Amino acid sequence: MWTVECNGAQIPALGFGTFQLEPEDALRMVDHAIQAGYRHIDTAQIYDNEAAVGEAIAHAPVRREELFLTTKVWINAMRPGKLEASVEESLGKLQTDYVDLLLLHWPNPKVEFQAMFDSLNAVREQGLARHTGVSNYPSDWLARAREASRGPLVTNQIEYHPFLAQKTLQPMLREAGMAVTAYCPLAQGRVFESDTLKAIGEAHGKNPGQVALRWLIQQDGVIAIPRSSREANASANIDIFDFELSEKEMSQVADLADPNGRVISPEGLAPEWDPK
Repeated sequence: MWTVECNGAQIPALGFGTFQLEPEDALRMVDHAIQAGYRHIDTAQIYDNEAAVGEAIAHAPVRREELFLTTKVWINAMRPGKLEASVEESLGKLQTDYVDLLLLHWPNPKVEFQAMFDSLNAVREQGLARHTGVSNYPSDWLARAREASRGPLVTNQIEYHPFLAQKTLQPMLREAGMAVTAYCPLAQGRVFESDTLKAIGEAHGKNPGQVALRWLIQQDGVIAIPRSSREANASANIDIFDFELSEKEMSQVADLADPNGRVISPEGLAPEWDPK
């Protein structure tokens, strides 16, 4: 498994996401994912499946130290004191003493910025999280976060796939030594409708989803965390390390970017996004 190095962290380039998985499905699929070779598991407080993820990890055929585990603090737990308590609760559910990566899940303009990052750093300094980062932060929020954080931030988890270019954030993250962690890397199934991805896939004996994932992780500093509730799909998604896209194919995929390509932008929660 490839790893991405970012500000002291080494993160497996392909992870298994658990967004929208009910607890019983999360237990089943995380168990399968680990057996299939995934060593990077992503969850969040708001997913309501941390306990199931923890159960799967506790009974995994690999040591905890071999897994890279991420969770995220929800917006209602970002105030000082509450943030720390929420992380303790998450660790209990996950049956572990630490997470490898702790993210602030969405921007929260109602919490004092410096205090929020002081709490995030305190959790890391206590050893409850080995690394910290953010999620869904546009460029202006990211710049403020880097100034506010005493410790290095290792990633910004954002929506990224062939239909959403992220041309503003990517160079900014690269300059900061941070990784892009791409969620919704298959654009919630839209990649399977693309004639371009189908044609490239046929040339390599792969499906469009595998092409999209390969395109992501073949870029410097990009991690992808596809989610599936089907074992066969999860196994297919990790089967992307035996082929390589040419420069022409990489450009063909990049050309699919669409000004209306964003999939996730919840009303009342999403910030003002960067230009596409």
